[in-house]
Amino acid sequence: MKISTILKWITGGFEAALGIPLLGGLFILSTAWTPLFVMLVLHIVTLVFSANEGEKKHGSILGIVTSVVGLIPIVGMMMHIITAILLMVDAAKSNKKAHMEEY
Repeated sequence: MKISTILKWITGGFEAALGIPLLGGLFILSTAWTPLFVMLVLHIVTLVFSANEGEKKHGSILGIVTSVVGLIPIVGMMMHIITAILLMVDAAKSNKKAHMEEY
């Protein structure tokens, strides 16, 4: 499995957790928006690995946008959910593609 795929699973899972209504928002507020900065860095790292490995980059780009827009409560929650879905679907497709290439 490629590093970019592993990072997409990780960032997708974190985005899903941050998108949980009320709990995600409370976590972000209680930690002074630090998770948004951490996610921004993780999405940039994932983007770099995706570009180097020739994988799709749109999930990481949306994640970067989400980290910035995440400051807005309801919009941020919706963006976290959409980003999580996009990253996980992309990671699953990468896994399937890699598995098909083995045969």
